[in-house]
Amino acid sequence: MNVQRSTLIFAWMLLLPAVLYVVVIVAYPLLDTFILSFTDASLKKTTNWVGWVNYEKIFNTTFAEVIIRTFVWTFFSVAIKMIIGVFGACMLNAAVPGRALFRVLTMPPWIVPMAIGIFMWGWMYNGQFGMISGVLQNWGIIDGPIAFLAHGSTAFWATIITDVWIGVPMVTLYMLAAMQAVPQDLYEAAWTDGAGRFYRFRRITLPLLIPSMITMSMLSLISTFNSFDIIWILTQGGPNGETTTMIIDTYRTAIGSKKYGEGAARAVLICIFLSIFCVAYFRVTSRLSAGESNR
Repeated sequence: MNVQRSTLIFAWMLLLPAVLYVVVIVAYPLLDTFILSFTDASLKKTTNWVGWVNYEKIFNTTFAEVIIRTFVWTFFSVAIKMIIGVFGACMLNAAVPGRALFRVLTMPPWIVPMAIGIFMWGWMYNGQFGMISGVLQNWGIIDGPIAFLAHGSTAFWATIITDVWIGVPMVTLYMLAAMQAVPQDLYEAAWTDGAGRFYRFRRITLPLLIPSMITMSMLSLISTFNSFDIIWILTQGGPNGETTTMIIDTYRTAIGSKKYGEGAARAVLICIFLSIFCVAYFRVTSRLSAGESNR
């Protein structure tokens, strides 16, 4: 009995740092934010309990449009990153001369500090002296300069392109590592049977990449959903709120307007949405694992 008790105590001592980390860094801030969302906390001295008022305010305003815009922005950004990343990984995995150099050239968007890269894109989007507008005019595609960040539709897609540029290297390298883990004897057997390159990709590479693609999509989705720097530096949510996502609206409410209670309610909604994504991810991966074990 004493041996079992000492073993149990030793096990809890090993777990104690992780438990403290979860409680102090994760659980307490989440609980505090949740409680704060039911108050009218602001810069005033007194804080009152208001119940569900902050959540009712959210759905009585244009926040529904912000939610839809966030999902659209996240979907297109993640989808484009995954498509380009998988295609780029296939190119980098091919046996071509200078392959190592091409792998190195994929890194600059990831290595360059994010703020510097975003400012660079801001200059490129400028209508008067931006490179994109100048090149389009020289090619005769447009008649005059276009301020991409001054119009809602173009600003929305401009922020997506910038996010894709920053995120593609990580997706490409992750998928490249997953491709290199595929057993080469499968390709050799298919090649011996006369299978073409596209057939080998469709029947061997793609099925074995699906778990990695799901994992990378989930990581990219969480990162993109919570992306703040790109939109804030380029447009600050403008023009006319056309690039305002949930994280931007939460920042404006809690920090800009000093309405901490309403901002906390928005933060709780973000946490709920991301939790739903994570649950869906774990269910999909568990089904894939169960399917592979039954084969």
